[in-house]
Amino acid sequence: MRVASRLLIGLTALLLLPGMSMSARPPLWPDDMTLGNPQAKVVVVEYASLACPSCARFHNEVFPAFKAKYIDTGKVQFVYREFITAPAQVAVAGAVVARCAGKEGYFTVIGGVFAAQSEIYSDGTVAGLRRILFREGAKAGLTQPRAEACLADTAAFAAMDARVDRAKAEEGVEGTPTFKVNGVRVRTPPSGSIDLPALDAAIAAAQ
Repeated sequence: MRVASRLLIGLTALLLLPGMSMSARPPLWPDDMTLGNPQAKVVVVEYASLACPSCARFHNEVFPAFKAKYIDTGKVQFVYREFITAPAQVAVAGAVVARCAGKEGYFTVIGGVFAAQSEIYSDGTVAGLRRILFREGAKAGLTQPRAEACLADTAAFAAMDARVDRAKAEEGVEGTPTFKVNGVRVRTPPSGSIDLPALDAAIAAAQ
């Protein structure tokens, strides 16, 4: 039994690579969650985990400026793809609740859980995790009964396992955060975190 599926019982109980430029727009996956212009020539894909502190740092500190500069202006289509890192309970349950909110509410939940990540870890309990997920889901119009039903849905967990398997097998993703711009991986800067200048350079090279 794979990682996401194994969690179901517990949760319900309580810089570019060198030499590559002018890259073509990659095809999207049928279940991708996206923001921005679907006709944009540049596609930025982020593989992230809601349990990943570096991912939270990006979304809390860098993403607002990135969104204003590239997504809101129609220059980039942004794709967020879920990945599983420890603690898997946070990564999986958060993603399942976000998808439960649908395409319109998905990014509201993703952003809310990243903003609440330190609160989740400070609490440290499954009950606390569920409370926070229900709270963030409510901001996207998701009722608690609906969220609870999604957390009991074996198909949702199996689908997440399949997405993570695909990211590993087809895209070579091994950890988070991993960014690709038109299919070309962005190198993490010496600072250890993806920042706006790193994405600026990757996007410029892809155009």
